[in-house]
Amino acid sequence: MKAALLVESLTGNTWNAAELIGDKLQQEGWEITGLSKVGNPDLTSIQRADIVLVGTWTHGLFVVGQTPFALGNISNLPTMRGKKAACFLTFALNAGKSIDKLSTAVGQTGAEVIGGLEIKRNYLDQHTDLFVERLLGVVESV
Repeated sequence: MKAALLVESLTGNTWNAAELIGDKLQQEGWEITGLSKVGNPDLTSIQRADIVLVGTWTHGLFVVGQTPFALGNISNLPTMRGKKAACFLTFALNAGKSIDKLSTAVGQTGAEVIGGLEIKRNYLDQHTDLFVERLLGVVESV
């Protein structure tokens, strides 16, 4: 399998999560076609990928009004019809319904969203393990 990663990161946590996910997928024999910012996506890496992994961070107050950062940029990504996608979202205290909003935005590109996971910034390693484990399980079943 080939995966492209598109990421928005404010403090580096989401970028670190993306790098961990990429490393773990490579250990499983996947090829990473590229790691780029959502606002400046590497179109060639998206085109070459079987699946696009989109990650961002939770924006808003800690207990209300949470939303994925850069929803507009994510909704305006190039058309990804025929691509599978999975989403991840980093957060500090409470992500609210941000993963659902992120999945909806990615789905608006035409991609088939096959999963998503919220990754608490204090547990990047453990939660990225879980993301990869779930992703591998979903991909194997399709």
